[in-house]
Amino acid sequence: MLNKVPEVTIWFWVIKVLCTTVGESFADWINTQLGVGLVNTAWIFTAVLVVALAVQLRLKRYVPFPYWLTVVVVSVTGTLYTDILTDQLNVPLWISSAVFSVLLVVVFGVWWLREHTLSIHSVTTLPRESFYWLTVLVTFALGTATGDWTLELTGWSPGVSVLLPLGLIAAITALRRFGANPVLSFWLAYILTRPLGANIGDWLASPKVAQNPGDPTGLALGTFTTSLIFLGLILATVVYLTVTRTDVTETREATHTAQVTSNPHKERIALAGFGVLAVATAALLAWAHAQPHVGPAPETDTTSAVQLPPGQAVKNFPPAKVGALRTLASTSLKDARSGDATGAHAAAQSLRDLWDADQDSLQPLDDTGWTSIDAQMDKVLKTFGIDHSNPPMSPAQQESELNTLLVDLG
Repeated sequence: MLNKVPEVTIWFWVIKVLCTTVGESFADWINTQLGVGLVNTAWIFTAVLVVALAVQLRLKRYVPFPYWLTVVVVSVTGTLYTDILTDQLNVPLWISSAVFSVLLVVVFGVWWLREHTLSIHSVTTLPRESFYWLTVLVTFALGTATGDWTLELTGWSPGVSVLLPLGLIAAITALRRFGANPVLSFWLAYILTRPLGANIGDWLASPKVAQNPGDPTGLALGTFTTSLIFLGLILATVVYLTVTRTDVTETREATHTAQVTSNPHKERIALAGFGVLAVATAALLAWAHAQPHVGPAPETDTTSAVQLPPGQAVKNFPPAKVGALRTLASTSLKDARSGDATGAHAAAQSLRDLWDADQDSLQPLDDTGWTSIDAQMDKVLKTFGIDHSNPPMSPAQQESELNTLLVDLG
């Protein structure tokens, strides 16, 4: 039977990172720019995933377009599931990381007990392909949780955060060339492409404002532009692969050749190398966590200096963007009034994300109006403990600041 997974070449890893990046950016754009919300976005992509998987599983061989489309959708969906745990249910990232790690071990264990192989070179049957896509989904969720947890521990900027997964993938590649187990090497690298792609997306989309002195700033492309760029790159790569068929393999179900030519002695040495790499990474994160985390420079509260009538601050802003902000603020206020603290917090966080994403397009239109809204937005976020060290304030305080913001938004 024909293998349902492409040959693992440089093209595989390039397009894998591209898919991860566009998945992260596109999900953020839908969640914030369109005001759909995190849960609704997750439902949308879950439905799309079911359709994409149905098409992919019916195919008898590897076909580039449906395969990579499924990877994009899986990357978005897995990310959204982790985000819901973190932002909606307030599950700590270390718990999410631990849960998904255990789940991944369970999936691998069941896959091995049933099929006696975890190699993607033997994905030639429906059960094996089903295990493969379930594993991919869990790796994306795990990669999201561990990546975000790393940023939470270290306080690194998007530019710096790219270096850790990139360095780890390079080290894994070196160990693989030395003689490490190919299956273990593949799945370790596969997990790490998730935080790598997400960090690249954040770096490209983030504003040109350094989180810490000396850190590389973002490129301020925005989530929509970043998504378009990487979608174009993915499309071009998939077209190239479709025409050249350079990633097509017709491997039989037999044991992969690498297992026959492997050197057990080198595999044991490489396994020890993976252990050293894990210890070194943990030590680096512990050291970074112990360093002072310098946050953004304190903002000057200009609310008292800029007194604008209701709606005046946003008169020069596009109505659609103002409407999206009002929708999220109204949702947060409604949830706060009804006692739904989790929903109110999630809506406020989406409001923050949307406001930050629109800064580069709104501030040049009216700096005074933007500064006025930004000051009130900061007060709203403070009541929820978002981007501030204080714990969430009372619902009454949250409602008061949200009401003021809605008045300012007209």
